[in-house]
Amino acid sequence: MTTNALFVGLITLDLIYLAESAPQNNQKLVASDYTVAAGGPATNAAVTFSYLGNQATFLGVLGSHPMTQLIRGDFSKYHVAIADLAPSINTAPPVSSIIVTQSTGERAVISINAVKTPADVASIPPHILNNIDIVLIDGHQMQVGYAIAKMAESLNIPVVIDGGSWKAGFEQVLPLTDYAICSANFHPPNCHSEAEVFAYLQALGIPYIAITHGEQPITYTSHHQFGQITVPAIQPIDTLGAGDIFHGAFCHYILQADFTQALNQAANIAAAACQHFGTRRWMELRSENT
Repeated sequence: MTTNALFVGLITLDLIYLAESAPQNNQKLVASDYTVAAGGPATNAAVTFSYLGNQATFLGVLGSHPMTQLIRGDFSKYHVAIADLAPSINTAPPVSSIIVTQSTGERAVISINAVKTPADVASIPPHILNNIDIVLIDGHQMQVGYAIAKMAESLNIPVVIDGGSWKAGFEQVLPLTDYAICSANFHPPNCHSEAEVFAYLQALGIPYIAITHGEQPITYTSHHQFGQITVPAIQPIDTLGAGDIFHGAFCHYILQADFTQALNQAANIAAAACQHFGTRRWMELRSENT
């Protein structure tokens, strides 16, 4: 049975280069490979969720600038629906330039987030949560995310938070959250250790919390029971978007498995993605082999 999810947040145009290293001052590099794709945490999560056999809808600011055709083409290819909160704006979408180091898979990113394109809560389509089974919020359109989280709570739709880093306004959204999936770089106010992060999130009543650490084990709490999940050992080609892909896969698996199983299966998907360059090529090669 097809499931439906709403992904709320940032959309960018990602220009991704594979090179021996990031450039130094006044240095010019020639990349060995490159790719272009729609980017942003909620965006990559939506594409992953759709690729795994579901219907994904992205809610954010896109607009009508000519560059958005590249983003629309990527969404269309992976069957992700777009609910544009500002269809008439003609400014260029945020562009991210990313250099992936060939030997390690580490990435260097320069980008602009959604601060310059805040969305109006009044632009949220009135029936956006019809038939939605799960919601993911990445915090880049915080006021819209808060409004959606309140709507989801009233409809008993589970809310997943992508806590890549702390953003002002999360203190409003987190009490409405069912699953807080955070990175090790997620530091709420006055939290200086992982134990303090867990304590902060538990005090808000969040029943399921996980913190990812790249190639190191995922730590989690499920109704105050702590545990760890080992992630697959791989030789990474590209770690760009690994967390986003993890979140999209988690949204897929949590609708059919328990919390620890969903974390484990999402880690497997993210590990597979890290063995290919860019945020889409793993899907193309995986499809060819299935």
